[in-house]
Amino acid sequence: MSTRKQGYRLTTEEPRSRHVLQDGRVRLQLPDELGHCYADSVELEPGFSLGRLHYHPSFSLVEESQGPHAGRVMVITVGLQGESAYQGERTPDLLFKAGHTTVTAFHSLRGERHYQEDQSVSQLRLIISESALHKYVGSERATQLLDCAGLHRLSFHSSSQATMAHAAALTRYMQPSNHDQPLHTQKLNLHIHALSLLAEQFNRLTPPTPQPAAPLSVEDIQRVERARDLLSSQLDQAITVEYLATTVGINEHKLKEGFRYLYDNTPIGLLLELRMRKAYTLLESGLQVAQTAWQVGYKYPNNFSVAFTRYFGRSPKSIFGNKRL
Repeated sequence: MSTRKQGYRLTTEEPRSRHVLQDGRVRLQLPDELGHCYADSVELEPGFSLGRLHYHPSFSLVEESQGPHAGRVMVITVGLQGESAYQGERTPDLLFKAGHTTVTAFHSLRGERHYQEDQSVSQLRLIISESALHKYVGSERATQLLDCAGLHRLSFHSSSQATMAHAAALTRYMQPSNHDQPLHTQKLNLHIHALSLLAEQFNRLTPPTPQPAAPLSVEDIQRVERARDLLSSQLDQAITVEYLATTVGINEHKLKEGFRYLYDNTPIGLLLELRMRKAYTLLESGLQVAQTAWQVGYKYPNNFSVAFTRYFGRSPKSIFGNKRL
């Protein structure tokens, strides 16, 4: 007659053996009678640590957790094998599942981790303190991510190929064979893969700010560019916004909007700029003030002189014939 295995609740008071392994990992291990259950960890830098959990309990296991991390932290958990669940006080349940990444932020709280009997669970964890987050993403973003009284799930999604590649590398480094170098000599590689995985999750949580779409269609932009060409080729003519819009086939509002978008100016403002530049060149080449005024659309030289002086802070006569050879 077979006997059914009973579930087991492991309280926070029950002992867990702690070993510092020869390669530098710190291992917390449950009693052997509960199955093959351990969690390794290594500190990459103050406030930033890497952990790997592997549980294969002989019984359905409920492990009480008191939230061992000081202060507020963010935890990235990459499921490698099997699944487990977390139930906290007055917080939503969390699922950790193979092929998925769970990102959480929490402050010390009491909860329960649930594991199924005879089921292997492997997970990789990055644990980032509030001070480390400040370093990587700035104080404002760190405060936003960790703004929770208890536990807050920031993301649960299928792990990308990049995540799984970094997780595989980190797992390999966390399981050195007898022929490998000690773990402390591999810390640079560990740190690189951990930061790459961390950066990917930050980018997912904070996608790049979308750039505002162009206010005009491609066809409208082409019309605005033609309007600008008209200005340049007809500096001696009396040009109005209405004339430009009608000639290129666009309404006046879009024409003005297009000039702001492409040239950071108004049509009349750009016309003045083009006229003054052309006038400066003509004066330097030796053309008389009156002739220059006429070629850039001014009927009266005095009006031109006033506009030129206001624009450049110098009179037209001060430029006349001063082109350097």
